[in-house]
Order: sequence, then structure tokens, then C-alpha cells
Amino acid sequence: MPTIEFLVIANHAEAREGLLYLSGACWTDLWRAAPPGGPPPITHFGVGAAVLVPWGETNRPHHLVIHIEDEDGREVIRTEGDLEMGRPVGIPAGSDQRAVLAINADLVFPRPGGYRLVAEMGDERRAVSFRVHDGPRPTG
Repeated sequence: MPTIEFLVIANHAEAREGLLYLSGACWTDLWRAAPPGGPPPITHFGVGAAVLVPWGETNRPHHLVIHIEDEDGREVIRTEGDLEMGRPVGIPAGSDQRAVLAINADLVFPRPGGYRLVAEMGDERRAVSFRVHDGPRPTG
């Protein structure tokens, strides 16, 4: 079964030619400028992930679900799709294949508080917790 090696929150993520590029990654607190009494602002949000696919699991689809849920377990956003890794010509038999993934979205977190970014593939699950705050980032 494929393994979700890591799941990372970032300000922006890109995956190109088997490499993962992250900008402003690995934070735990998001400070947003929310106007008093106004709607929650839009936040640009990036996700980076790596999935290791064993030799015997290549050349077949594996369903991946990534979602964000609030601290009460209510889903805020969800994306899903199938990942299929092939076997490049000349690769030694038995070699694992790594897929890197990047997702970016402009999201509205409904309220301040705790959230979780969750990735699931079969029985495999990874989660990263973070908090959303309204107001300026504290200094010091």
C-alpha cells in the first residue's frame, strides 16, 4: 500500500518535474486581517505532500482524499482524485516511486479557531493541525 510520507501547510506550493517547491511552509498559526463585523477574508493556502508507492503498487490507481476540517470535525473543503505512478524505463526492479503533490486554493475559513489538514489514501492517514486568528500578528 502507498505511504503518505509527509503533509505540509504552506503559503504556496508547486510540484514540477518530481520536485516540490514550498513558500512559507510549516506554519501553525494563520493571522488574518478580518474586518470587525465583516465577512471572513479570503486566504491563499498551499499544501505540499509526498506519497511513496511501492514497486508492486505501481501502474494502478490509488485514491487520495485531502480535506480541511474544523476543530469539531466539520469539513471546510475537500478535494480528491486518483494517483497512478508508472515504472520509468530502466529503473531497477523493486524500486519505490515517490509522487510529490502541490495544491493551492483561495479559502475562506468560516471562523477563528483550530483546523486540521488531513490526507487519506486507503488505511493511510496524515493530519496537520493549525489555528486561524483574527487580528494582527503579535510582535516580539
